[in-house]
Amino acid sequence: MDEPIAEMTVDTNQNPGTAMQDRSPILEISNAMVGLYKEAFGRGPTKARAQFAGADTLVVILEASLTVAERNLVAMGEHQRLREARLFFTYALEDQFRRIVEEALGRRTVAFVSGIDTSRDVAIEVFTLEPAAEDGSRPSEP
Repeated sequence: MDEPIAEMTVDTNQNPGTAMQDRSPILEISNAMVGLYKEAFGRGPTKARAQFAGADTLVVILEASLTVAERNLVAMGEHQRLREARLFFTYALEDQFRRIVEEALGRRTVAFVSGIDTSRDVAIEVFTLEPAAEDGSRPSEP
């Protein structure tokens, strides 16, 4: 049986009031990820989408987040150097990434994986979550 997909896309170029009308946990995660990227890298993605990939896996896709300097590295063909630097900073912030998800969903993260396609300027953050209780209640506090 296929799991339903919960998805919310945040276009950071839209009217800010529009994004605030629906305060779903998925939207909160997308917005918080954009904010963390902006704080950490000096530029936030222009598009963010969070969705469940099954009951216990959350995928956050962030597009167009490269800075001018990072785009210059891409132009020079320095993809590996860029990936290494970006992933170094991402994993240095792992606790903050996990906290965003745990606070929004009320579930503990058990794994975190980060990746970036430097050619397409797409970053993906994947979180494996503690399984939800059978009755739908939250199993434990993060």
